[in-house]
Order: sequence, then structure tokens, then C-alpha cells
Amino acid sequence: MELNEITISRAILSTQMNTLIDYMELDVAVVGAGPAGLTCAALIAEKGIKVGIIEKKLSVGGGMWGGGMMFPRIVVQEEARRLLDRFHIRSAVYEEGYYVAKSVEAVSKLTAAACDAGAEFFNLTSVEDVMIKADGRISGLVINWTAVEMGKLHVDPLVMRCSYTVDATGHDSVVARLVEKKGGNLQVKGESFMWADRAESHILQHTKEVFPGLFVAGMAANAVGGESRMGAVFGGMLLSGEQAANLVLKSLKK
Repeated sequence: MELNEITISRAILSTQMNTLIDYMELDVAVVGAGPAGLTCAALIAEKGIKVGIIEKKLSVGGGMWGGGMMFPRIVVQEEARRLLDRFHIRSAVYEEGYYVAKSVEAVSKLTAAACDAGAEFFNLTSVEDVMIKADGRISGLVINWTAVEMGKLHVDPLVMRCSYTVDATGHDSVVARLVEKKGGNLQVKGESFMWADRAESHILQHTKEVFPGLFVAGMAANAVGGESRMGAVFGGMLLSGEQAANLVLKSLKK
């Protein structure tokens, strides 16, 4: 069969443009496709909820890809091991209470789970503003190509309307900072020094709705709460993603 270059181009453009048009309105926007965002999106989407994952980079996975200092291994503590099992991520006991998994396998299987659940990915897409109207809650995200942001080009954005947003953008806590910058009643305290035990044990109390319609998960939750960072241990990321999903699902039922 002779390949037709125009057919190939049309296939890509038509399917993705139709998807983008369809996702101009969605139930939940998860911003950031790191471990917390992927976990959150997979668990929400499997309930039949329309979920879009917005990732500014070309690849997904956030900091999990690189493991610790580019050694492709991650550590997960006992409390989160059930989520490794839930997503069929193989692990081995290192010592009591600590499990080691392959970072590439973990990212791949979390990504596959989000895809299988029906979540849609929009990579190379940045959130540059939020939409807040008279009701005082986030009702949409202002998006643009990451290349536009990198090139500092003056190109007007588009808008995705959503019922709920999850900020899972890691240390940068991008959405929360936009709300703060624009005068929303939200203070981003910024992450504190490295203290893995404290960061892991406190992350769930920071994983919550911090502004009407906006939940924070993963390292973004700790950054908003002024909490410590934790390094290459990822149990808290998985548990935070799960908690954010449960909170969003509960809110959608109201």
C-alpha cells in the first residue's frame, strides 16, 4: 500500500482538532502529568468523568522519570504500596516498610492507566491564566502552546471550561500561583527545605480544595501549604493523587 502524505497529515489534524474542540468543555482538568496528576486523572476518569490532562512538557511523568539523580529507581513506603499493586507496578522489598520500583515502568503504567480510563492528554500545552467569573470560582483555564510561552511571543490563548481543576504542577504550583497573582483569596507559601519524613507524612493534609473549584495534589499541595520537599520517594505523590481524585469525585456528586 502506497503511503499518502496528505492523508497522514489530515488524519493527525482532523482527529486531534476534533478532540481539542470536544475538550473545550470538560468535567475535570488535571494540570500536570506527574505521578500525582496521572494517579488522580486515572482514578477520576475510570468513573466515566470527562478528564483532560494538561502537560506543558513534551513527555509526561514529571520528576518520576529520572528516579533519584537519574538512577531510574523510585522508593515507595508501605502506606502507598497498595497503589503500586493497583496499577500493576512491580516492586521489591528493600527493607521493612520500603519498596523499590522502576521509574520508567511506574510512569508507563500510570500513563497507560489514565489512557485506559479515558483521560485525554494535551501535552506541550501551558496554562497561562484562569477564568473566574461572578460566582468567584475557577470555571476555566486559559491555555496556549508551550512554545509560545518559551518564545515569549504575543499570541492570544484559548480557553477550556471545566467544573473542577486539579493543580498537580509540582514545585511550581502554577495554577495556584496564578490565582494568588490575580488577587484570589489564596496564599502560596512555597515549599520548605528537604525533610522527607515530614513532607510525606503531611502531604495529605495539604491535598485539598484551596480555592473554589481548585484542588492541589502532589508537590503542588506541599508548595501551597509551605511544606517540605521529599526527594525520590513517591508514596506521598500517589496517595495525594488518590485523595485529590476522591475529593473531586465527592464534589461532583453534590
